[in-house]
Amino acid sequence: MNKVTSCILIGFLIAVSAAHGGNNRYHPNHLFIKMKDGKTLIRSSLMGPSKKLFGNLYFVKTESADRLAAALARSEDVEYVQRDYFADKRNLPKHELLDEAGTLFKQLKNLDFSASFNDPEVRRLWAFNARNGLDVAGAYDVLPARTPKEIVVAVVDTGVDHNHEDLKDIMWRNERELPGNGKDDDNNGYIDDIHGINTLIRDAQGRATMNTMASHWHGTHVSGTIAATQNNGIGIAGVANNVKIMALRTVPDDSDELDSDIVEAFLYASKMGAKIINCSFGKKTNEGGFVVRDTINQIARNGVLVVISAGNDSVGPFSWHDIDVNAKYPASFDSANTLVIASTTSAGNLSSFSNIGARGVDVASPGSDIYSTINGNRYSMASGTSMAAPNASGVAAMVMGYYPQLNVATVKKVLMESVTKVPDFKGRMVAEGRLNLKTALERAATTKRRSKN
Repeated sequence: MNKVTSCILIGFLIAVSAAHGGNNRYHPNHLFIKMKDGKTLIRSSLMGPSKKLFGNLYFVKTESADRLAAALARSEDVEYVQRDYFADKRNLPKHELLDEAGTLFKQLKNLDFSASFNDPEVRRLWAFNARNGLDVAGAYDVLPARTPKEIVVAVVDTGVDHNHEDLKDIMWRNERELPGNGKDDDNNGYIDDIHGINTLIRDAQGRATMNTMASHWHGTHVSGTIAATQNNGIGIAGVANNVKIMALRTVPDDSDELDSDIVEAFLYASKMGAKIINCSFGKKTNEGGFVVRDTINQIARNGVLVVISAGNDSVGPFSWHDIDVNAKYPASFDSANTLVIASTTSAGNLSSFSNIGARGVDVASPGSDIYSTINGNRYSMASGTSMAAPNASGVAAMVMGYYPQLNVATVKKVLMESVTKVPDFKGRMVAEGRLNLKTALERAATTKRRSKN
């Protein structure tokens, strides 16, 4: 059995994270331009092809981002110009053998969720427990007697192994697209986007392509935590029973994603019907740019909740990384439709690697030693706020599915007000507790506010 000792697409190497902060690498031929209200895109001989993203925001290709930015700086019609920044390269985690004689394994053997699930490895899912987990098992014992609405969760990550035995039946499928015919059947700008898009590999016209198969195990692990098929007699069970996973292969294996790839993935997910976007990635610096924030705010209009890992830069209990002081992005954006997640252990404590923030981190969720799917019909442990975020996405999807009349703001409020309070979390996050699926569903049942989305 394998164990991933750290699963982090943001801040893997605490010891060298400071060295990455000032690098600020950007694509030399890309530029974002936001015009002021009522103004159209300025034309320049330095501009190549341009694309309107939304509102007054444009993505422009150019022979020189620096020269074009300098030229636009003189225009009073421009609200901002932003370069297309990389997140910075980071080493991906390695697998190690799981000590099956260890304390965690002994604890997991004693968990019994057989009344709710027949999946043979479900006992390894300590996050399902009531005591220090999400009380998933308890929630399923008292679910409302109705079929929940299906919720599409976009996993913006390293891709998903959509042939995995525990994931193949819960993959989102673009029903208006005919696979393999080389045509854009639904006229959405993408060819053969059956399960999502790959912004890392583009065709001759610069369009994102359709191969969303996982290049690294990270996105597959995230997806299994959210929604691995329940009660199929195989492997594990995901938190949610009403989810289809949309795969957005946007994060490279070295974690060096571009802002433009993140923006495109978010806009695609929103356009194609995703109501939750799971973001188990991030970077240390924002470089003064607002394009990702503006995109998150834009998709809020379509009722999209963006669930974001808080980051893994702490060395607790000696040194906690506070994102209110040292920001992480996209976690530190002030968008109302984001839910920023810290990580907890099976003992109910804050994970030693988890970032905190009395204002910037919303709530905690299980993220240490999370057992889930990985590529090639395999399963493994992993730890990080990368793992805490998908547990939270699963909880949010259940609340949205069983109570679809609630808008995003209300769903977020329900989740945060139904937490299991933890005294040690006071001053370290807004809700000062851990998500609880059972109490969230109970609170949602008594919440009357209806959605306009």
